[in-house]
Amino acid sequence: MIALTHLPVRRGKVPLRLARGHFATNHSHINYYIDITYQKTRLSEAKDSAYELVSHFINDTPVDTILCLDGTAVLGTCVAEELTKTGFCTINQHQTIYVVEPEYNANSQIIFRDNIKPMITGKHVLVLMASVTTGFTANRSIEAIHYYGGHVAGVAAIYRAVDEVAGYPVRSVYSVADLPDYESYDYRECPYCKAGKKIDALVNSFGYSAL
Repeated sequence: MIALTHLPVRRGKVPLRLARGHFATNHSHINYYIDITYQKTRLSEAKDSAYELVSHFINDTPVDTILCLDGTAVLGTCVAEELTKTGFCTINQHQTIYVVEPEYNANSQIIFRDNIKPMITGKHVLVLMASVTTGFTANRSIEAIHYYGGHVAGVAAIYRAVDEVAGYPVRSVYSVADLPDYESYDYRECPYCKAGKKIDALVNSFGYSAL
């Protein structure tokens, strides 16, 4: 187990849980693990996070579909409800917001089945993630939306370490400004590895596995 603490800054009722150390993701090595488990799985925290997140949106872009990555379907449903309450427009025939999760093929590319395509093609799709650190996964999602004929309505996350991905601003509850000593390194240039410091845990969108 790794020791989780709360970020001193709190927005709304939702604390950001984190641990400092040496962690490895699929794309980089980082010095903080950001734990967003409860924002993704506990309804009360998901609702509060959605309220805080939507407050950063500009009500001039339609949102028809929310593409939920990183297991954010519960949060995505709450975001859809908040967007509906705050009057965001939609071009959907039934004036509602679709909440969908991606499927990946053998090459880790995002695909949409024929029954899901109508929710993407011609629609304004908001990419929702737990965190955006390198922007690699968000960029891959944007490429998939464009491939299937959709329009990117924006990128949203609980935490972000970058301000934009592929020209689209990233909206978030927390940002690297709340954690100014956050660092992300190419694994070949990681100073912790060069200093011989062992990896504390492998981390991804599902959580962490301590080593």
